[in-house]
Amino acid sequence: MGWQVRAIRGATTVEENTIEAIREAVTELLDELDRKNQLAPDRLISVTFSVTRDLDAIFPAAIARARPGWDRVPLLDVQQMHVEGALPRCIRFLIHASVPADHFVAYHPYLRGAKQLRPDLP
Repeated sequence: MGWQVRAIRGATTVEENTIEAIREAVTELLDELDRKNQLAPDRLISVTFSVTRDLDAIFPAAIARARPGWDRVPLLDVQQMHVEGALPRCIRFLIHASVPADHFVAYHPYLRGAKQLRPDLP
């Protein structure tokens, strides 16, 4: 069986800029990623988190790093470009993973208010 690199996107929102709210949302988002894609941490090549400028209470990567096996995954946090009228208090990720070439179908989790970013996805 061969392997290929695939990108998986996802996003969520929080109601407030607090450590607790961000931790809950990031955990929920990554739990959904794990549940639907069943990716072992050693298959993750890298993860980039972006947050809107109204979120600065904690780094999403710090939350992810505490997950079992994620301490060896290269993680990066960046600030999302600000665009007037864009979805506020939004956390996004872009994950690159090594997956089976023949049968992997990526599930891109968009949760909470971020569902409106990709209404075409289930």
